Amino acid sequence: MKEELRDRYNAVHEAIVQAARTSGRSVSDIALLCVTKFHPISVIFDLLALGHRLFGENYVQEAREKSRQLEEAGFDGSSLFHLIGALQRKKASQVVGNFAMVHSVDSQALALALEKACVQKACTQAILLEVNVGDEAQKAGVNPKDAQALAELIQGQCPHLDLQGLMCLPPVFDAGEAARPYFASLRTLRDELATHTGLPLPVLSMGMSGDFIQAIEEGATIVRIGTAIVGPRPVRAV
Repeated sequence: MKEELRDRYNAVHEAIVQAARTSGRSVSDIALLCVTKFHPISVIFDLLALGHRLFGENYVQEAREKSRQLEEAGFDGSSLFHLIGALQRKKASQVVGNFAMVHSVDSQALALALEKACVQKACTQAILLEVNVGDEAQKAGVNPKDAQALAELIQGQCPHLDLQGLMCLPPVFDAGEAARPYFASLRTLRDELATHTGLPLPVLSMGMSGDFIQAIEEGATIVRIGTAIVGPRPVRAV
């Protein structure tokens, strides 16, 4: 099992290298976020043994428990985990200072809740705006036309939030080329927001197991890959 994990990890890394070369980019500008949602802590330890240091989790409590176990083994959990799932305002205090980055800020209310929690804990928190690039009613994310107002609110009223860029989940799933227009749209929106706000916004979190090649070619700086590395997601325990 460890050998299979190593082989899949190496294959994904090589694919990232090739995609970077094809698009004329430096592979050092692209971070691999291994999504370990529902996978046991043993998988994370195996990846750590391979030298990997960035993990994506969807649920706050699951991530915090894994972080606790990693800290018992001498690792700094708060520097290893990114929160990529939807976040409720009431959990803001559990999040700030405990994740290297939060990818799913999608409303003014959530931004203000995170700011308040940061003030209370005397910390700062790196964040991304999650953008609903497909304008899907059932999906989280700020509408692209409202992204500038949210970015400006964070810039003006949330000094403890470090807005680094944008994240998206396209309406097509593992669809390769079909996702490309959505990635290009997110990059364009990022460029527009950077111009309007004066913020550098260097991060574009986009691309998963079935479309990370296209995401890299369209400018992704973080790709979120789970299945292609750790295999099918286990069924969540009830």
